[in-house]
Amino acid sequence: MKKLIIIAIALISIQAIAQGDRKERPNREDNRNKMMNLSAEEMATLQTKKMTLHLDLNKSQQDDIYKINLENATLRKTQMAERKARKEAGTAQKPSKEERLKMMNARLDHKIAIKAKMKKILNGEQYAKWEKAQAKMAQNKKDGMRENKKQR
Repeated sequence: MKKLIIIAIALISIQAIAQGDRKERPNREDNRNKMMNLSAEEMATLQTKKMTLHLDLNKSQQDDIYKINLENATLRKTQMAERKARKEAGTAQKPSKEERLKMMNARLDHKIAIKAKMKKILNGEQYAKWEKAQAKMAQNKKDGMRENKKQR
Protein backbone atom coordinates (compact mmCIF):
# COMPACT_ATOMS: atom_id res chain seq x y z
CA MET A 1 0.00 0.00 0.00
CA LYS A 2 2.82 2.34 0.95
CA LYS A 3 4.57 1.66 -2.37
CA LEU A 4 1.41 2.45 -4.34
CA ILE A 5 1.05 5.81 -2.62
CA ILE A 6 4.69 6.68 -3.33
CA ILE A 7 4.30 5.69 -6.99
CA ALA A 8 1.09 7.73 -7.29
CA ILE A 9 2.78 10.79 -5.76
CA ALA A 10 5.76 10.38 -8.11
CA LEU A 11 3.50 10.17 -11.17
CA ILE A 12 1.49 13.21 -10.10
CA SER A 13 4.65 15.26 -9.49
CA ILE A 14 6.09 14.24 -12.87
CA GLN A 15 2.83 15.29 -14.51
CA ALA A 16 2.90 18.65 -12.75
CA ILE A 17 6.49 19.28 -13.82
CA ALA A 18 5.68 18.38 -17.43
CA GLN A 19 2.70 20.76 -17.44
CA GLY A 20 4.84 23.56 -16.04
CA ASP A 21 7.46 23.15 -18.78
CA ARG A 22 4.83 23.41 -21.49
CA LYS A 23 3.72 26.83 -20.30
CA GLU A 24 7.26 28.23 -20.36
CA ARG A 25 7.88 27.42 -24.01
CA PRO A 26 7.10 30.21 -26.46
CA ASN A 27 4.20 29.37 -28.69
CA ARG A 28 3.63 30.04 -32.35
CA GLU A 29 1.37 32.97 -31.56
CA ASP A 30 4.25 34.84 -29.90
CA ASN A 31 6.49 34.24 -32.91
CA ARG A 32 3.74 35.31 -35.30
CA ASN A 33 3.22 38.56 -33.36
CA LYS A 34 6.94 39.30 -33.49
CA MET A 35 6.93 38.83 -37.28
CA MET A 36 3.85 41.04 -37.69
CA ASN A 37 5.70 43.92 -36.03
CA LEU A 38 8.43 43.83 -38.70
CA SER A 39 8.23 45.87 -41.88
CA ALA A 40 7.83 44.12 -45.23
CA GLU A 41 11.49 44.88 -46.08
CA GLU A 42 12.70 43.37 -42.79
CA MET A 43 10.56 40.28 -43.31
CA ALA A 44 11.87 39.87 -46.86
CA THR A 45 15.48 40.29 -45.74
CA LEU A 46 15.14 37.70 -42.99
CA GLN A 47 13.40 35.23 -45.28
CA THR A 48 16.04 35.71 -47.99
CA LYS A 49 18.88 35.17 -45.52
CA LYS A 50 17.24 31.98 -44.23
CA MET A 51 16.86 30.73 -47.78
CA THR A 52 20.47 31.67 -48.56
CA LEU A 53 21.66 29.55 -45.67
CA HIS A 54 19.38 26.66 -46.52
CA LEU A 55 19.83 26.64 -50.31
CA ASP A 56 23.35 28.12 -50.62
CA LEU A 57 22.26 30.92 -52.96
CA ASN A 58 24.65 33.09 -54.97
CA LYS A 59 24.37 36.91 -55.04
CA SER A 60 22.17 37.17 -58.15
CA GLN A 61 19.84 34.47 -56.80
CA GLN A 62 19.64 36.34 -53.49
CA ASP A 63 18.65 39.55 -55.28
CA ASP A 64 15.95 37.81 -57.33
CA ILE A 65 14.55 35.93 -54.34
CA TYR A 66 14.60 39.09 -52.21
CA LYS A 67 12.31 40.72 -54.78
CA ILE A 68 9.91 37.77 -54.58
CA ASN A 69 10.01 37.75 -50.76
CA LEU A 70 9.43 41.50 -50.65
CA GLU A 71 6.42 41.15 -52.94
CA ASN A 72 5.02 38.37 -50.74
CA ALA A 73 5.67 40.26 -47.50
CA THR A 74 4.03 43.40 -48.87
CA LEU A 75 1.00 41.40 -49.97
CA ARG A 76 0.73 39.72 -46.55
CA LYS A 77 1.05 43.06 -44.75
CA THR A 78 -1.72 44.65 -46.83
CA GLN A 79 -4.00 41.63 -46.32
CA MET A 80 -3.38 41.70 -42.56
CA ALA A 81 -4.10 45.43 -42.46
CA GLU A 82 -7.36 44.94 -44.40
CA ARG A 83 -8.49 42.15 -42.06
CA LYS A 84 -7.60 44.22 -39.01
CA ALA A 85 -9.49 47.25 -40.38
CA ARG A 86 -12.59 45.13 -41.10
CA LYS A 87 -12.41 43.60 -37.64
CA GLU A 88 -12.09 46.99 -35.92
CA ALA A 89 -14.88 48.46 -38.02
CA GLY A 90 -17.11 45.58 -37.02
CA THR A 91 -17.76 44.56 -40.62
CA ALA A 92 -15.79 41.33 -40.35
CA GLN A 93 -17.99 38.42 -41.28
CA LYS A 94 -17.39 34.99 -42.70
CA PRO A 95 -16.96 35.06 -46.46
CA SER A 96 -19.61 33.46 -48.60
CA LYS A 97 -18.93 30.25 -50.50
CA GLU A 98 -18.20 32.21 -53.69
CA GLU A 99 -15.85 34.60 -51.88
CA ARG A 100 -14.00 31.68 -50.27
CA LEU A 101 -13.63 30.01 -53.66
CA LYS A 102 -12.33 33.25 -55.16
CA MET A 103 -9.80 33.69 -52.33
CA MET A 104 -8.63 30.08 -52.59
CA ASN A 105 -8.18 30.41 -56.36
CA ALA A 106 -6.22 33.64 -55.92
CA ARG A 107 -3.98 32.03 -53.28
CA LEU A 108 -3.33 28.98 -55.44
CA ASP A 109 -2.62 31.14 -58.51
CA HIS A 110 -0.13 33.09 -56.44
CA LYS A 111 1.56 29.87 -55.27
CA ILE A 112 1.80 28.62 -58.86
CA ALA A 113 3.39 31.90 -59.94
CA ILE A 114 5.90 31.78 -57.07
CA LYS A 115 6.77 28.18 -57.92
CA ALA A 116 7.39 29.11 -61.56
CA LYS A 117 9.60 32.05 -60.55
CA MET A 118 11.58 29.87 -58.15
CA LYS A 119 12.08 27.23 -60.82
CA LYS A 120 13.65 29.90 -63.08
CA ILE A 121 15.94 31.24 -60.34
CA LEU A 122 17.10 28.08 -58.59
CA ASN A 123 19.10 25.20 -60.03
CA GLY A 124 17.72 21.64 -59.90
CA GLU A 125 19.20 20.68 -56.55
CA GLN A 126 18.21 23.95 -54.89
CA TYR A 127 14.70 23.74 -56.31
CA ALA A 128 14.26 20.18 -54.99
CA LYS A 129 15.43 21.32 -51.55
CA TRP A 130 13.07 24.32 -51.65
CA GLU A 131 10.09 22.15 -52.65
CA LYS A 132 10.88 19.71 -49.84
CA ALA A 133 10.98 22.61 -47.35
CA GLN A 134 7.66 23.94 -48.70
CA ALA A 135 6.05 20.52 -48.29
CA LYS A 136 7.37 20.28 -44.73
CA MET A 137 5.99 23.75 -43.88
CA ALA A 138 2.60 22.79 -45.32
CA GLN A 139 2.58 19.61 -43.23
CA ASN A 140 3.54 21.57 -40.10
CA LYS A 141 0.71 24.00 -40.81
CA LYS A 142 -1.77 21.12 -41.13
CA ASP A 143 -0.49 19.58 -37.91
CA GLY A 144 -0.81 22.93 -36.15
CA MET A 145 -4.38 23.30 -37.36
CA ARG A 146 -5.24 19.83 -36.10
CA GLU A 147 -3.68 20.66 -32.74
CA ASN A 148 -5.71 23.89 -32.53
CA LYS A 149 -8.94 22.01 -33.25
CA LYS A 150 -8.17 19.50 -30.51
CA GLN A 151 -7.61 22.29 -27.99
CA ARG A 152 -10.98 23.92 -28.72
